[in-house]
Amino acid sequence: MSDTAHNLAEVQAAIRRAEADYGREPGSVSLVAVSKTIPAEGIVPALEAGQRVFGENYVQESAGKWPALRERFPDVELHLIGPLQSNKAREAVALFDVIHSLDRPSLAAALAKEVGRAGKSPRLLVQVNTGEEPQKGGVLPGEADAFIKACRETYGLPVEGLMCIPPAEDLPSPHFAFLAKMAARNGLKTLSMGMSADFDPAIQLGATHVRVGTAIFGARTRKDG
Repeated sequence: MSDTAHNLAEVQAAIRRAEADYGREPGSVSLVAVSKTIPAEGIVPALEAGQRVFGENYVQESAGKWPALRERFPDVELHLIGPLQSNKAREAVALFDVIHSLDRPSLAAALAKEVGRAGKSPRLLVQVNTGEEPQKGGVLPGEADAFIKACRETYGLPVEGLMCIPPAEDLPSPHFAFLAKMAARNGLKTLSMGMSADFDPAIQLGATHVRVGTAIFGARTRKDG
C-alpha cells in the first residue's frame, strides 16, 4: 500500500470513528481529499484506493490535470475550494461539480450567467469569513444572510450550504458552531468545515464535508496565485 493510500485509509477511519462518537449517521460526512498542488501521478494512488471526491484551489491547475484523470475515473466529484475570480466562472462551471467559495455579488452574477449559458449548475456553497480576516475570502458574517437571499432570489442560484476556514490562531469550534447556526437559520443542509487538524470537532458540530489534504498527501509546496 502506498503512503497516500495508507494515509487515506487512516483519515477515512478517523471520520467513521467521529461519526460514531458524535451520534452522526454512518457515511453522513463526505471526505474531500484536497489535491491542490499535487501532480496527477500523486493523486492516482488515492483514486485507485477508491477515493472519488477531491478538492482543488485553482481553476487553471485543475483544468491541466483532471480531464485526463476523469477519463480513467469518470465518477470523480470535483470541488473548487479556493477563491474564484469572476472571469474564471465559465471554466469553473464546466469543470467543477461543487463550488465552495461563492462570496460576492459580482461572482454570483458571473456564475448565474454561465449557469444559464451552460444549462447546468454546480452545487454552490457560500463561503463565510467567520473571523472577518481582511486577507481571506468570504462574505462577512453580518452580510451573509442577505447575500444568501440575494443569491437565491436575485441571481437564481441554488445555494445548498456554507463553507468557512477559521483563523489559524483561533479555536475552531466556535466558528463551526456559528456556521452551523447560520446554515440552520437559512435552511441550508451542507456544511463544509474542518481540515486536517480540526475535522473531528467539525464533525461534532455538524460538518457534512471535511476538506483534508496534508493528512492524506503530506506537506505540500506552497503555491501562490
